[in-house]
Amino acid sequence: MSDHPSTIPRIGAFIVPDATDPVATLGQIVMADESGLDLVALQDHPYQRRFFDTWTLLSYAAARTERVQLVTDVANLPLRPPAVLAKSAASLDVLSGGRVELGLGAGGFWDAIVAAGGPRRDPKEAVDALVEAIGILRGSWDSSSAINRSGPHYDIRGFHPGPPPAHRIGIWLGAYGPRMLRVTGQLADGWLPSLGDYLSQEEALLGQQVIDEAARAAGRNPGDVTRAVNVTASAHDPAPIVEQLVQIVEDLRFETLLVGVPGDDPIAFVRQLGDEVAPAVRAHFS
Repeated sequence: MSDHPSTIPRIGAFIVPDATDPVATLGQIVMADESGLDLVALQDHPYQRRFFDTWTLLSYAAARTERVQLVTDVANLPLRPPAVLAKSAASLDVLSGGRVELGLGAGGFWDAIVAAGGPRRDPKEAVDALVEAIGILRGSWDSSSAINRSGPHYDIRGFHPGPPPAHRIGIWLGAYGPRMLRVTGQLADGWLPSLGDYLSQEEALLGQQVIDEAARAAGRNPGDVTRAVNVTASAHDPAPIVEQLVQIVEDLRFETLLVGVPGDDPIAFVRQLGDEVAPAVRAHFS
């Protein structure tokens, strides 16, 4: 029996922050809001010259939308110091009326990160830095007094946080390796991997088990850890996409599904996702 509660799945769009076509990029976000999708997720690659800065785009999008949740998928921690990231996320959460969730990654593409002025970290260092960052983020959001946290990667001395976020921002980790999965169960509010090349179905099930066990060992309820996933639609027609998403919920235990938007007519795809796919998936579980 799963420790994860039975819920109506949430459906969102995983959108490329394409700076070469601003009208289409913003159009997808606005359409997600208008068509009734639950979330908009944007990848964060500051070194990618063809991409908008994710926080700038999310902030602009927040002013053009009313209800959809805004998710970094996932924020590039090595290029976003956690004290500043905490302030960015909290500020946008206040301005958007509590609509921000923070997907967070330990880092990858290290040559590009170093080229942008960031550190080069080996796998252990990257996870160590992420654990430190989670403490700084939570401390910044939960405290009105100065933050003092000293570690190998971040030395925070007398940092005055603020503003407080409008709601308890979830930290969802883009985790794949065993240690990152354990950290997800121990410390995080959610798991946000990408199904496909990075994660097979068998690895997804194993990851769910590792997170459950780590959560229990930390005295947490595994059901309190959100299970979100990026997926690539198996087709353009609604029916097979509905079938695909239902299977992911039933077989792999993910309840928040972020569907990648293909490049051809992306606004129409997002409209179809909100108007046809999401209602059918929700109805299946209602």
